[in-house]
Amino acid sequence: MKTAMPRSRHPANDAWEALLSAHAAAMKNFAAEDIWAEVSMREYDVLYTLAKCREPIRISELHRHVLLSQPALSRMVDRLVRRGLIERQPDPADGRSVRLSLSSAGRAVQREVGRQHARSVARGMTAGLSRGELAQLEAICRKLASTATSQHDN
Repeated sequence: MKTAMPRSRHPANDAWEALLSAHAAAMKNFAAEDIWAEVSMREYDVLYTLAKCREPIRISELHRHVLLSQPALSRMVDRLVRRGLIERQPDPADGRSVRLSLSSAGRAVQREVGRQHARSVARGMTAGLSRGELAQLEAICRKLASTATSQHDN
């Protein structure tokens, strides 16, 4: 039987701990899904991020959107290029730089795994939250992300 952690007098820290606990629990459930045969969750994160981009991006731009260190991301990109899931293209604005995009094979893998993952996410999120609570959670998370981004940029 789990017991609730005592609440402190620091609501921001309590909220942060709750957010991290919810994230960890959800990620464990998603990792246990039988959909990660072609790509790992981290590889999927990179493919998903590239799929959302309208045009090829630099690795530094990709790095801002994934939870990997720069060296780990570079190694992963190299592996995904070797597997034919990501393509490198010269950057027309800077001859020393390259831009990354999904290959057609990468797009197909991202879509297939993405469909299955989206169903898992929907099941996981709707199991305990109403439509209204989901909307509140989205608004709160977007506000936190926006605040964190503006603090980082200053």
